[in-house]
Parts: sequence; C-alpha cells; structure tokens
Amino acid sequence: MYQGYLMEQGFRPEVLDGRLVTFMSEGGKYAILVDENDAGYFRLIFPNFWSIRDEAERIRVLKAADYATAETKVAKVFTVRDNVWAAIEAFPASPEQFKATFPRSMDALRLSVRKFLERVGAS
Repeated sequence: MYQGYLMEQGFRPEVLDGRLVTFMSEGGKYAILVDENDAGYFRLIFPNFWSIRDEAERIRVLKAADYATAETKVAKVFTVRDNVWAAIEAFPASPEQFKATFPRSMDALRLSVRKFLERVGAS
C-alpha cells in the first residue's frame, strides 16, 4: 500500500526487509515503518540526519531536539545512539487514511528538522 502510494506521488520507493519502505525526497532518505502487528499505526521517519561527534555536542543536540519537538505539531526529534532522527507517528482510523495526511506529515517532519537545525546551530 505505501509503496504504491509513493509511486503514484512520483517517488521511487524501495522495500527493505519487508518492514521499511524507503524513498528519497529533497535530497534526504525517508522511510515508512510497516508494523504488521499494528496496521493502525503509521510511522514516517527521517533517520540519521545529524551525527553527534562528542558529549558536548550531545547536550546541544538534546536541547535542540527538545525544542524542535515542542515547537512542531505531531513530529518528534530524538537521538538513536550517536545520530538524530525525526519521526511522525499517528493512529489513522484505517491504514489507507495515511494518504490524506501524508503531504502534511512530510511538511511537519521537515519543519521539525529545520527547527532542530536552527537551534543546534545557534547553541
């Protein structure tokens, strides 16, 4: 379903391990997590968009992630080991309903990343 929708929108999705549908957009690699145990859960991620080089930077990153998450509807910015990810998580009424909010989800995800980058650069 996700792969077909993304193809209709002009993306070139790839399915990895049957759990991730990846696609490129505006120079970044995004993914939709397919959770076969919970079809009513939608997760759009932008993984590894920032690498943490040292502990001093980790403090700036955590503050910037907190700010970006608080300032952006639905989006979360968080660390995974030494990388920063952003995600949109939702519970659509039916799995197909993700299509109605996908463009807005992408916008919110990009906004959260911009807010993170603005804040981490200003720290």
